[in-house]
Amino acid sequence: MVGGFIAVVRYPAGSLLVSGHERLVLAMAKDFDVVVIGSGPGGYAAAIRCAQKGVSVAVVEKAEMGGTCLNRGCIPSKALLGSAHFLRLTEKAELFGVQLGPIQPDWTRIQARKETIVAGFRKGLAGLLKSNKVKTFEGKGIATAPGKVRVEAGTGDTKIDAKNLILATGSEPAGLEGIAFNGDTIINSTEALALCEIPESMAIVGGGVIGCELACVYAALGCKVTIIEALSHLLPAEEQWAGQLLARELKKQGIESLVSQKVVSVEVLADSAKVSLENAQTIKAQKVLIAVGRRPVCDAETIDALGLKMNGPTIKVNDKMQTSTPGVYAIGDVVGTTFLAHGAFAEAEVAAENALGGDKKMADYSLIPRAVYTFPEVASVGMNETQCAQAGIEIAAGRAFFRANGRSAAHNETVGEVRVIRDKATDKIMGVTIVGATATEMISTARALIGSAGEITDLVFAHPTVSEVLKEAWQDAFGLSLHLPANRG
Repeated sequence: MVGGFIAVVRYPAGSLLVSGHERLVLAMAKDFDVVVIGSGPGGYAAAIRCAQKGVSVAVVEKAEMGGTCLNRGCIPSKALLGSAHFLRLTEKAELFGVQLGPIQPDWTRIQARKETIVAGFRKGLAGLLKSNKVKTFEGKGIATAPGKVRVEAGTGDTKIDAKNLILATGSEPAGLEGIAFNGDTIINSTEALALCEIPESMAIVGGGVIGCELACVYAALGCKVTIIEALSHLLPAEEQWAGQLLARELKKQGIESLVSQKVVSVEVLADSAKVSLENAQTIKAQKVLIAVGRRPVCDAETIDALGLKMNGPTIKVNDKMQTSTPGVYAIGDVVGTTFLAHGAFAEAEVAAENALGGDKKMADYSLIPRAVYTFPEVASVGMNETQCAQAGIEIAAGRAFFRANGRSAAHNETVGEVRVIRDKATDKIMGVTIVGATATEMISTARALIGSAGEITDLVFAHPTVSEVLKEAWQDAFGLSLHLPANRG
């Protein structure tokens, strides 16, 4: 509104950001080639990739731009882990010949740093979408029919037409039946990232990625942490040896791990809670974090209006990320494939290509690296030993240890092991698992090994680097290691 008149400005298709005074302009630009519901890693990646191909694109986001990963997951958790890691380093200062005074965590500043990092990336993402001429709508996106989307916002509803629709509506923390979150004593992972103060004690129900990472954060800050895992080892999606090695190292950090234990009930007390296990053991803690995974989120009206076929709570898709409804694609947590940001990135590439008439398929999901940012880190890619055995593949497992690595010794990061799995029949590398410092950085290099069958004596790794431990395990899978004792049995 300029001087009492409505200013109508013509923009290239898909370039408008919506504000209250611009709503009358929407009639000119509400038809899009692609509409993406959800702006998490999968959603924004799909939108940008489509826009790069010259079509008009809109993104609808009901909360903060960037979805769970940026605002309530990957980035804030790694910011807190960064502070925790620094605190852990100071504990070894004298070993490095460095004298330090008393070190105390400042929780207010730690939280402020986390928020600054998140806000910076959120602002950057908004600018990135704008620069690619992707139009963003703030509000809840509901598909009312194929090619039809209603955006519900505080300023009223907006209707959008789309030739193709990509659903990237994400997930939310899962709970346990009979145990309700109360936002105070019994909390979820989102709440655990933003507590007002460091609790004296915390019981974490769930020894998966989220539970173990947050255990490392709070233990480093002085909180007494107990992890309760129903299955036989921490990180049940990984090999047992990796979970057991992690549990051993967490114990050194004051974190107790109770495995093969199911929670029966959680009783809220005056200033704490009591967790009862099926073996009659009880644990009292100031906070109880339920970290048993995440569940997909998709609006029921959208499911019904589009006639989507479901796999339980997840949207059913094929290897082209197509749903059962023509012109509708789904990616990320809502399809329940990886619950990983980089998994959503990969699916976004496929969905974007196919929404514009391509014929791209998802590759083997086992080739998407898995990364856990604990102390020490855990990462893997491809098949592990158990999966190979179940598939009837006879393997040789090459092993190498961080304690024998020069850079690891220099940095006092000697805990950990690498295992490289070779198919004896074909000599192909089937999988890699790494536990140790920088494991999450090395796993992308390890991905390049999968499917290779060559002996790598001619591949030179810089020395001294931690990555040499990966080459050592790779060579050991072929019986060619130079730095492991012969005849180890």
